[in-house]
Amino acid sequence: MEEPVQRNLTTASASASMELPSVKELAKEGLAQVPKRYLRAPSELEHPPNDNTPSSLEEVPVIDLSKLLSPQLHASELQKLDSACKEWGFFQLVNHGVDSSLVECIKKETAEFFDLPMEEKKKLWQKPEDGQGFGQLFVASEEQKLEWADLFVIITLPEEIRAPRLFSNIPQPFRDHLNTYCLELKKLAMKIIELMAEALNIDPKEIVELFEKGCQSMRMNYYPPCPEADKVIGLNPHSDISGITILLQLNEIKGLQIRKDGKWSTVTPLPNAFIINIGDTLEVVSNGIYRSIEHRAIVNKEKERISIATFFAAALDKTIGPVPSLVTPQTPAVYRSIGMSDFLKRYFSRELGGKSHLDFIRIKKEEKQESKPIQE
Repeated sequence: MEEPVQRNLTTASASASMELPSVKELAKEGLAQVPKRYLRAPSELEHPPNDNTPSSLEEVPVIDLSKLLSPQLHASELQKLDSACKEWGFFQLVNHGVDSSLVECIKKETAEFFDLPMEEKKKLWQKPEDGQGFGQLFVASEEQKLEWADLFVIITLPEEIRAPRLFSNIPQPFRDHLNTYCLELKKLAMKIIELMAEALNIDPKEIVELFEKGCQSMRMNYYPPCPEADKVIGLNPHSDISGITILLQLNEIKGLQIRKDGKWSTVTPLPNAFIINIGDTLEVVSNGIYRSIEHRAIVNKEKERISIATFFAAALDKTIGPVPSLVTPQTPAVYRSIGMSDFLKRYFSRELGGKSHLDFIRIKKEEKQESKPIQE
C-alpha cells in the first residue's frame, strides 16, 4: 500500500490527541481527591456510576457459537442472534473457538504491558500527528474533561499498514501472541458478520465484501482504582464506528455499562466469553435493523479493570450505505451512503460522545426517501 494511503488510514482511524499525564501514575500517588479536570457533575453522569447498584434490566443475551455451527441447533440459535442484534446491540459469545491458552496469554501479557516502567512506555507513546500508542483519544482542548483511564491504541490489520515504530517494539513474547490473537479474531469477526447477514436474510457478500480487507484496530484500556469513583468516568458514553467490536475483559471487575430503554445497565462478563457489540457501520448497512448502542465504562474505587476492544471497520475505499436488498417501498432507506474514509474522519474529528455523529447521514422524514452519496 502506498504511503499516502497508509498515512490517511492511520490518521482517520486513530486521530491524534493532546498529550496527557498517565492516569495509572497519578493513581499511584495515593490521592484522596482527584484533580478537577477528571471530576464530572452529577448531571453528566446521569446515574451515579456504581457497579454494585442492582439493575432492573435483564442480562445481556448469551449466544453460543458452537450451536450456530451445529446443523441441528443452528436455526434456533440464529434466531437468538437476530433478536440480540435487534433488541440489544450487544451479546456475550461463548464457545467462540479461540484457543483458551492464547486468550490467557493475552490477558496476562496485556496486564504486564501496562505495568512497564514509564521510560519504556514513552518509547510507545502517541505522536502529535498520530493517536496510536499509549495516551488518550478525542482530547482537543485544555478545558475538556478527562477520562479516568490509560489507553494503548494500535492498528493491527492489514499488516502492511501497521505503524512500524509501535508493533515491532512491543515486547516479546507479547508481540507474537498479539499477532496470533489479531488473526484469530479476524476469522471470528468474519464468521459473526456472515451469520448476521444470514439472520438479516441477505446475500452475505453484500456485507462481507465491505470487511474482508477492512481495518482492524485495538484499544487496550486500563482503568486504575479511583478514590472518587462515583465522580469520574472511565470512558465517555458513545457508540463504536466499527462494523462490530469484540471485547475481552481481563479480570472480574465490572465496568461496562450499556444504555437500554433510557437506563444504564452494568454488564456482568462471563468467564471465557467475548462481549460483542454492533457498530455504527453495521447499523447503516443494515438500514437501522441492527442498531449500535451507547455504552460507557465506569471505574472501581479499590481495584483496576483492564479490557481489550478489537474493532472491525469496513475498508477505507468502500462506500457504506443501506444494503440494496433491505431498501423497499415499505422500508425506505434510513441513511444516505458515504465513503468509509469520510465517515471515519468525521467520527474522529470530534469529542467522543453519544450517537449524534450519525445525524448528518440520517434521512429525515420530510426528505425524499432515496439514499444518495454525500459529496465531500
